[in-house]
Amino acid sequence: MRIVVLVSGTGSNLQAVLDAVRDGRLDVEIAAVGSDRPGTQGVRRAADAGYPTFVVPFRDYPVRADWNRDLTEKVASYDPDLVLSSGFMRIVDESFIARFDGRYLNTHPALLPSFPGAHGVRDALAYGVKVTGCTVHWADAGVDTGPILAQAAVEVLDGDTEETLHERIKVQERRLLIETLDRISRGGIPKL
Repeated sequence: MRIVVLVSGTGSNLQAVLDAVRDGRLDVEIAAVGSDRPGTQGVRRAADAGYPTFVVPFRDYPVRADWNRDLTEKVASYDPDLVLSSGFMRIVDESFIARFDGRYLNTHPALLPSFPGAHGVRDALAYGVKVTGCTVHWADAGVDTGPILAQAAVEVLDGDTEETLHERIKVQERRLLIETLDRISRGGIPKL
């Protein structure tokens, strides 16, 4: 299974995928790693590991539809079986979703459908939940609304900050992502 991974930041989930592929725990081919921002640590991680990388800088496009079009074409040029949004903090448009119909996987640091959007950890803390977690789901045209494939719960501890809670969620998110990718690559989870 060929994948393209999209990142916007440090790429800690990406590193888990890189490690799992390197160690033989995950049988996927990483065709490329791309970002919406130049200079991300995630892209550097991929380049250091010898994978092709690309950047389609969001800020260089005054018209969002033009950025979406160019991102779609760049990702498609690698002929992926699956596109993984791994900390990719941009909402793609319906033409991107349609191009990779049922093949766009996303991770989210909350137990969807609760706390969708960019601030799932902060929102869960503000609400006062005692348990939150992470979700791996097929991305659709909504914001964190696609079909859920897997979830893991994480207890909210007294004194947790957004940072401490998010770090514990990331541990589960990485594990869940590798398990889900493995199941998809083995045909255990059909694409949408």
